[in-house]
Amino acid sequence: MQRRRYLKKLSLEEAQRIFLDYPNISRYDKIDEISTLNSLGRITAEPIFAIVSSPHYHCSAMDGVAVRADDTFSASTANPVRLGKDQFCIVDTGDPIPSDFNAVIMIEDIVEIDEDTIEIIDPAVPWQHIRMAGEDIVATELILTRGHKIRPIDIAAMLSAGITSLKVKKKPIVAVIPTGDEIIEPCSNPEQGKIIDSNSYMLTAMITEWGGEPKRWSIIEDNYEKIKSVILQAINESDIVLTSAGSSAGREDFIPPIIEEIGELLVHGISISPGKPTALGVINGKPIIGLPGYPVSMAVSAEAFLKSLLSKMLGIANIPPAKIKSSVSRKIASKLGDKEFVRVKLININDNWTAVPLARGASVLNSLVRADGIMKIPENSEGIVPGEFIEVELMKTPDEIKNSIVIIGSHDLTLDILADEIKAINPYINISSAHVGSLGGLMALKRNEAHIAGTHLLDEETGEYNISYIRKILPDRKIALINLVYRQQGLIVAKGNPKGIKGLNDLVGKGLSYCNRQRGSGTRILLDYELKKLGLSPDDIIGYDREVYTHMAVASAVATGIADAGLGIFASAKALNMDFIPIAEERYDLAIPEEFLSLDGIKIILKTISSDKFKSVVQSLGGYDTRDTGKIIMFA
Repeated sequence: MQRRRYLKKLSLEEAQRIFLDYPNISRYDKIDEISTLNSLGRITAEPIFAIVSSPHYHCSAMDGVAVRADDTFSASTANPVRLGKDQFCIVDTGDPIPSDFNAVIMIEDIVEIDEDTIEIIDPAVPWQHIRMAGEDIVATELILTRGHKIRPIDIAAMLSAGITSLKVKKKPIVAVIPTGDEIIEPCSNPEQGKIIDSNSYMLTAMITEWGGEPKRWSIIEDNYEKIKSVILQAINESDIVLTSAGSSAGREDFIPPIIEEIGELLVHGISISPGKPTALGVINGKPIIGLPGYPVSMAVSAEAFLKSLLSKMLGIANIPPAKIKSSVSRKIASKLGDKEFVRVKLININDNWTAVPLARGASVLNSLVRADGIMKIPENSEGIVPGEFIEVELMKTPDEIKNSIVIIGSHDLTLDILADEIKAINPYINISSAHVGSLGGLMALKRNEAHIAGTHLLDEETGEYNISYIRKILPDRKIALINLVYRQQGLIVAKGNPKGIKGLNDLVGKGLSYCNRQRGSGTRILLDYELKKLGLSPDDIIGYDREVYTHMAVASAVATGIADAGLGIFASAKALNMDFIPIAEERYDLAIPEEFLSLDGIKIILKTISSDKFKSVVQSLGGYDTRDTGKIIMFA
């Protein structure tokens, strides 16, 4: 099949209007009658009126005695009144009030003279301490309107009003059809060239969360007729059809032409990034959404179209997420003509919000996992400049974000251990980390984008770590430099070291390929320092310019054959069962500005890293020494 062009690239708002306002596309009148006991989260299909009053009889609100108020009017401390057995009736909370009584006196306010006589010193007023019939709910009273999402308290109110069953909107059945020759079911050992299908399971969870009933189909290979046949079957059995992948403009992107053949293709191509290759159509009067294959693109498109469609079909409001105004402290470039959805970490310092962008690739699912919010850069903008404020749609609550301690800087596996340990100790504190290299971490402190910077910067002149860089980059800030670990840096090579690599000298003149860390990282600085000592030129190393941002990425590059070697920490090599050639031991520290040391989260972090339990877990990773962990290296 020949490559095709997008039908016409539209703005997000125009695409939503065309799709969601298409005649009858969101009309939905299917109803279920269910037990009130099982109605949590369902949407009422009709107004709910009380069948009985609550309470449905006059009842005592206290433990005490029921009396006639008239018999008590003369009671006082100076003139106690005694009531005989025909003038009172003992009642407990909830008991019916006998018809000839109209007040209740609490048990602690009476004196029992004998079995048939009591004495009171205060008068009772009519209907005192009595819950009158219908005090809460009156029969025929409206309890819930139609289009209401049922909460736990609503269930209690309906049961109190005598409602044991009700009519709710039937959950729209949403077919999820994963496509692709390379896609496989979830497993622990995928073959090379195969991709685990996580997209369709993400979609089924989204559908459930948004009120639909997902029906996932088996993976369909990239075959036009097979995909068409399954779509037609799904259209007959479902209310909405979603396809995963195959919506772009490539040779094997069959979804748009299939929709054109058997239905109407309304939209193909949207001016959003990620999410541009989305196809929207109608087949036999039912909506079909062709979602992109990259997971972030799929999530963005599903949020924009599927959530809105389900809300319309169920007759409920599509409530937008909470938003805050945040500044950015560095330029975020964006492509003119596309509305870009940028995943960001948020840091709140002195009630000022700052957004830090995460990885922007459409395939980087972990960026959504780590994100605190989404920043939408308008299509008529080429980006955001430092100091500019922009709205951020929150993916967490503001309090949850405010309780986060942001660590930016060099990547180290112990930060993941620390985050997990902190969560176990105090579930209200979150550790939020981003890997931008040691220099990037210190610059983040300078720009108030982080509470802590992880750093292992070697000063070539002194052989000392971190101190000279802190004094140069943060001359006006008092910084506590606290050791986290000492760690082994070395060459990560394939298991069994098939290329016989013994050291950095072997990277030159032998045709070996290398995977490097990014500029500004402590590992890159260490490499350049060691190369200089050996009299080697970076220009002679194949792959010196190939950059990744974590030690695990270096290890993965070697494990998958992209590179023959890369400088990284021993724990990364061990994690992927690679061989390791030691080069140097380095000190990895945490740089913390003085003003943050009083924060509860920082105190918990410092207490945790000094604990024997944390040190034991770190040492079990291999290649770490905790001899100075928690020690203050510098405070100036």
